Amino acid sequence: MATPNYGYEKRQKELAKRKKKEEKLKSKAERKLTGDAPENDDTDAEPSTPAEGTAAGDAA
Repeated sequence: MATPNYGYEKRQKELAKRKKKEEKLKSKAERKLTGDAPENDDTDAEPSTPAEGTAAGDAA
């Protein structure tokens, strides 16, 4: 019976991780250049949460 080639499997995992990381960095750079940042959507939602908390505090 043949023995498993763990070195090959490890190398393939490392290559996949590297490729995924490069794609992620590339997409981040593209978003930065185009100005399509999902962080802007999150910042708009955050101020509404404290406002609700203050309204509940005023009602109490």
